[in-house]
Amino acid sequence: MKYLAAYMLCALGGNEEVSTEKLTAVLEAVDVEVDSEKLELLVSRMAGKGLSEVLEAGRSKMATMPSAGAAAAAGPAAAAVVEEESEEEEEESEEDSDLMGGLF
Repeated sequence: MKYLAAYMLCALGGNEEVSTEKLTAVLEAVDVEVDSEKLELLVSRMAGKGLSEVLEAGRSKMATMPSAGAAAAAGPAAAAVVEEESEEEEEESEEDSDLMGGLF
C-alpha cells in the first residue's frame, strides 16, 4: 500500500512517467525501507497507463461488489440467527454480573 501511495503522490505531482528512482526517493524521504523488486513490479504493471484510467477501472470493479452486511445479504434466516446470538450474549453477561456479586 505504501508503494501505491508513493506512486500516486508522484503521478499527482505532475510526473508523467513514474520511475523506481522517483518512488525510492519519496519512500526514503519518510524513512521507509524499500523493496526494489516490489517497486519494479508496480512500475512495470503501471507502464503505459494513466492514473485516472487505473482509478476508473478500479471503480468499475468496486461497483460489482456487494455493499450490504452479510446478514442482510443472506436473508431473513441469517438475520434471525444473528439476533438470537446477540440475545444469548446479553443473557450470559447478566449471569456473569450476578456471579461477581454485583461488583461490576
